[in-house]
Amino acid sequence: MTTLTPSGTTRGPAEPSADARVLLRPLAPGHVTIDGGLWRRTADVNRAAAIPEGLDQLGKAGNLRNLEIAAGQAEGEAIGPIFADSDVHKWLEAAAWEYAREPDEQLLADQLRVTALLAAAQADDGYLDSVPALRNVPRYSDLPWSHELYCAGHLFQAAVAQVRGTGHTELLDVAVRLADHLVATFGDGEGQLRDVDGHPVVEMGLVELYRETGTRAYLDLASWFVEARGTGIIEGHGKAPTYFSDRVRVRDATTVEGHAVRAVYLGAGAADVAIETGDAQLLAALDTQYRAMERSKQYVTGGLGARWEGESFGDPYELPTDRGYAETCAAIGGVQWAWRMLLATGEPRYADQIERMLLNGFLAGVSLSGTEYFYVNPLQLRSDAHAEEDRSPAHGRRSWFSCACCPPNIMRTVSSLTGYLATADGSGLQLHQYAPGTVTAPLDGGTLRLRVETRYPDEGRIALHVEEAPDGQATLALRVPAWADGATLDGSPAAAGTYVRVTRRFAAGDTVVLDLPLTPRLTVADPRVDAVRGCVAVERGPLVYALEQPDQEDGAVVDDLRIDAGATLSDEFRPDLLGGVTVVRARGAVVPGPDAEATTPYSAAPSAEGPGREVTLTAIPYYAWANRGPQPMRVWVPTR
Repeated sequence: MTTLTPSGTTRGPAEPSADARVLLRPLAPGHVTIDGGLWRRTADVNRAAAIPEGLDQLGKAGNLRNLEIAAGQAEGEAIGPIFADSDVHKWLEAAAWEYAREPDEQLLADQLRVTALLAAAQADDGYLDSVPALRNVPRYSDLPWSHELYCAGHLFQAAVAQVRGTGHTELLDVAVRLADHLVATFGDGEGQLRDVDGHPVVEMGLVELYRETGTRAYLDLASWFVEARGTGIIEGHGKAPTYFSDRVRVRDATTVEGHAVRAVYLGAGAADVAIETGDAQLLAALDTQYRAMERSKQYVTGGLGARWEGESFGDPYELPTDRGYAETCAAIGGVQWAWRMLLATGEPRYADQIERMLLNGFLAGVSLSGTEYFYVNPLQLRSDAHAEEDRSPAHGRRSWFSCACCPPNIMRTVSSLTGYLATADGSGLQLHQYAPGTVTAPLDGGTLRLRVETRYPDEGRIALHVEEAPDGQATLALRVPAWADGATLDGSPAAAGTYVRVTRRFAAGDTVVLDLPLTPRLTVADPRVDAVRGCVAVERGPLVYALEQPDQEDGAVVDDLRIDAGATLSDEFRPDLLGGVTVVRARGAVVPGPDAEATTPYSAAPSAEGPGREVTLTAIPYYAWANRGPQPMRVWVPTR
């Protein structure tokens, strides 16, 4: 066993190398703390409830049993999906980042026990994936569906997290043996396989392993996987290439398509490759693809993936509400991709994307208790919705799934969240996301340490108190979200959609105050989004809102509500509701329901809707819905 000094204070989940072509450098998780507010509550339940229960669920579901059988410690047949090992790897990553946040001996012992199981299950040549081996599936014989490299990618990410978060290298040793096996197996060399995995993520994992070990072969293989995609490999397996983001080469693509999670994982991995190799053409292509996704294939919540069929992106502006898929894992992949693009370009719109996805599309995927989940995140649930399968939101939130990719993915994202809040360069500090806590940036002239005081996103005042300052001038850059018209910095206007910068000689005791206006607003969609034409969504600051049945007046069924298009919106903080949320109210009406005697929902010609009964509509943050059981809900509300 090799033990190092815990390094969680120096490196985070995506740490570009010294030679990487980036404008911004992430601050490590140990240099950022969150000690209050929404994200601290989320982190606390993730640590106290989700991670321990997650390990228990991996035992009940058979994931750990598969590894025991593969290690010769038990007998039986493999259980679960062919990629069952990947959920173990994501849990390990979550536990590692959580240990880095606050050491706990039981958490470390659980990690090392599972790590030892993986080491025992690993083949002599480094191959490791229990389910294909137990089911006698020949290695790499069906990569479009076997997920062998997908599992490897998540193992690499977990290994990097463990060494950076705990100082232990046992999982890194396993990862290096597996990576060396992949380097020997895949490529254009004699006797090598020219093949790609149907589910990207190995690219991100290999690049991060390169960053941790310095082994160039890992970066080269990641680059090879990116360049090989779109050259007919998956079509050669008899599969439709669009689903696998394999129809067009990555550097030639102009949009995203196919399975949403696969597509955004590929984008993130390709961004890592572009950053490390200095490939400006590839980076520009990825920027074009992200813009197209944001413009025409993304829900207002930041959710990604319009179709249940194939868990995939649809056509441009194909964004149905009640049948919207918006898998939680896709929001996570969207954040990972946006973060890498932010580091490379410094563009504030990527930080805006991270905020929208985290606070809406991602956070909706986990209950306030931290132990129940949504796999699918639609923007509407009808009053008479029927649950057809375990992923259906009509069930309400679930404690686990037969395909349980989302729960441990949520856990690792929450545990590593502080790694996505701030960056620094030699002369200054950049704050991209806002939460109460501390930020410490090592600069050329010394340390800049800030105390962040805020109740964001419920309140828009963000006060930054300087506790330690470097010698000489430093630049503090604060993101002003694109929605924040009327923002001010120390009373002076701060343009929305930019970073407002303060360059001066700071001193302990200084305070800088950013005020972001959180006036509730109505949002309309591009008219090509047919599903919500004639509707509006309620937003307040970075939060998207929803009408949920328990908050409406008696007899006001959500399906029948209309909102006044020119409504004046009011807001109120409710500490007694859903852990403490700000509600938004508007005038509207309940329109008459359908005629019970009608034989068809259609009529010969349109007729004007009656005025209906006047009511007050009450909206809650979208992330908080379904914490009172499965309830009718809608984000987009028809106007009157």
